[in-house]
Amino acid sequence: MEKKPHLVRREFPPREVPAASLAVLLAAVLLLNALLYLYLNKFYISSGRAETDPGLCSFGYFKLGTVKNCSPWLSCEAIRREVRKLKCVGEGAVKKVFLSEWKENKVVLSQLTNSELKEDFLHGLKMLKALQSKHVVRLLGYCEQQFTILTEYHPLGSLRGLNETLHIPKYKGMNTWHRRLMLAIDYVSILRYLHSSPLGTLVMCDSNDLDKILSQYLLTSDFHILVNDLDALPLVNRSAGRLVKCGHRELRGEFVAPEQRWPYGEEVPFEDDLMPPYDEKTDIWKIPDVSNFFLGHVEGSDIVRLHLFDIHAACKKKDPAERPSAQEVLDTYRKILTVLLREAAMPGTREML
Repeated sequence: MEKKPHLVRREFPPREVPAASLAVLLAAVLLLNALLYLYLNKFYISSGRAETDPGLCSFGYFKLGTVKNCSPWLSCEAIRREVRKLKCVGEGAVKKVFLSEWKENKVVLSQLTNSELKEDFLHGLKMLKALQSKHVVRLLGYCEQQFTILTEYHPLGSLRGLNETLHIPKYKGMNTWHRRLMLAIDYVSILRYLHSSPLGTLVMCDSNDLDKILSQYLLTSDFHILVNDLDALPLVNRSAGRLVKCGHRELRGEFVAPEQRWPYGEEVPFEDDLMPPYDEKTDIWKIPDVSNFFLGHVEGSDIVRLHLFDIHAACKKKDPAERPSAQEVLDTYRKILTVLLREAAMPGTREML
C-alpha cells in the first residue's frame, strides 16, 4: 500500500520592518504633518481667522491694487470729478451697479434707483462703513447726497457664477473638494463675523432662497468670499429683548427657517403684527443648503458631505435654540478639513504602522 506523503505546514515568522525603514516612515509622517499644519495655518489666516487685515487701512481710508499708501475715502466731489462710468453691470430693487474707472483702476459705482428704498440704501452704506474687514468688500468712497457708493471691483462677480467660473480652463485646478470646502468655510466665517460684529449680532436677511444668498457675496480672484450687499442686516439685541423680522411679508418654502414661516396655519390670514420675531439662528438653518451648493459634484465631495452630516443635522434642528452657533459650525468645518487633508496626504499610513 502506497504511503501518502505527509504535508508539513511551515510557519513563517512575521516579517519585521527594519528599524531604519520605520524611522524613515515616521519622519515622513512628521514632515507631512508639519507641512499640513503650515498649510492650514496659512489658510486660516487668509480665510479670516484674524479679523484685522494688515492690508486694511484705518477707518476712513483705503488702498487699492499694488498702491502702498492709504487714501481717504473719495468724497462727492472726487467721485464726480475722478470716476468714469463704463457700463451697467447689474440692477436690483434698491440700486443700479456700474463698472467704472478711477485712476486706471476698475471700480464699482452703485446708485440708488428707487427713492422709496433710500433708507435701505443708507443702511447698507452705514453697515459697509462700520464693518470694513477681511470679510467685507472694500469701500472706496461714497456720496450720501447723491446716494452713491464706490467699492472695489472683483471680476469674477457674485457666487451665482461659481460653477461657470470653475469650468473656465484657468480655474479648473480650483475645482476640487478641498477648494470647495474652503469656500464653505469662508461663508461660515462671514456669518460668524456678522453674528459677533463690532455693532452686535447681525442677521443676514437677504437670504430667502439660495440664488438670493449667492447674489450677496463676491468671489475674489484668489478664490475667497466677500460679503457685498449689506442693505438688510437687522440687529439682534437680546439684553434689550429685541429680535428681528426679515421684511413685512409672509415667507414661504423649505429654504427659510421654520420660525420665519407663518405659524398660525392657512386658515389665519398673514398679519405682520402677529408674526413672531426671531434671531440669527435663521442663518444657521441655511448653512447646509449653501454648503451643498459649494461642494458641488466633484470627486470627493460626497465624502465631505458624509463628514458634515452630523453638524448639518444640528443646523436643521426645528428649535432654533438647539442649533449650533456659527462659531461651532466653523470649528467643525475646520476640523473636518484638517482630517480629510491629512488622510489625503498620507493614505494607508495607519495600516503601514
